[in-house]
Amino acid sequence: MQFVDEVVIRVKAGDGGNGCVSFRREKYIEFGGPNGGDGGDGGDVYLVAERNLNTLIDFRHQRYYEAQRGENGAGNNMTGRRGDDQEISVPVGTVAYDEETGEMIGDLIEPGQRLLVAKGGWHGLGNLRYKSSINRAPRQSKPGTVGELRVLRMELKLLADVGLLGLPNAGKSTLISAVSSARPKVADYPFTTLYPNLGVVSVGVTQSFVMADIPGLIEGAAEGAGLGIQFLRHLSRTSLLLHVVDVAPMAEENEPVRAVRTIEGELEQYSEELANYPRWLVLNKIDLLPPEERAARCQEIVDALGWTGRVFQISAATSAGTQDLCFHIMQYLDEHADHSN
Repeated sequence: MQFVDEVVIRVKAGDGGNGCVSFRREKYIEFGGPNGGDGGDGGDVYLVAERNLNTLIDFRHQRYYEAQRGENGAGNNMTGRRGDDQEISVPVGTVAYDEETGEMIGDLIEPGQRLLVAKGGWHGLGNLRYKSSINRAPRQSKPGTVGELRVLRMELKLLADVGLLGLPNAGKSTLISAVSSARPKVADYPFTTLYPNLGVVSVGVTQSFVMADIPGLIEGAAEGAGLGIQFLRHLSRTSLLLHVVDVAPMAEENEPVRAVRTIEGELEQYSEELANYPRWLVLNKIDLLPPEERAARCQEIVDALGWTGRVFQISAATSAGTQDLCFHIMQYLDEHADHSN
């Protein structure tokens, strides 16, 4: 299935039904008064978070949604029926914006959560409403109001605890496949990851967390180069970023220190908030280094970066060090959850 994480659609709430002008016409009742009923309210438009959806692809085929109009009032003081609401199913993690104003309407983060995005029109009034002591036979009524019309921009932000950052071929996809049941495409050429992947990482019997792998960033990503920049929004919900670095790259331009600086520069250009997220350095592919050189090489990278945060040495391909990494991630997330409560 194609992954789509941003769409623009139009939604139209139902118009309110018109009020009715009517008079009693029963035989033997002289001077029958007004009995026109009110119209019905128009239906509203809601977004509903659906657990089983994971992409906005369906909105590529249908871009207009309209709720039902309220029925008109009728004689004998009969009120028109209210229009049915229009419920639009979206994935959990969808954020809705008003495309014209840029205002954020709401964020759907829980399954079953409903968000009102367009309000239905109010019902019109029948002529019975206008009867008074000085106007016994009113011939006026009020039409229903027009339902709200909105252009929505919807963004999907995946719900994950941990996000993976790194250049293409840093080993992010290999890592997520090594520690979870996710099976992203893995190959020895850049951009094998074309869309985000989620994996549930189990730590022990009852503990687990969700890890997200996004397409790798390259230099100039903030200006639109490569693929990863358009998916960085998916990391905005995470609690922790893992900066995965290839310690033995084949290409000189992917030298570890330069690779880290490249990603940091793109993060700062994209979002200062994201650039300041908690971030751990994960030195990957240590299996490609001779055992006697690993510690010295990794320390050399840390010293050159002036890195003061946490550092882990792993081999995603052989799973070396991944269990310890996951244990410390789980410990961090538990502590973070305790502080936020």
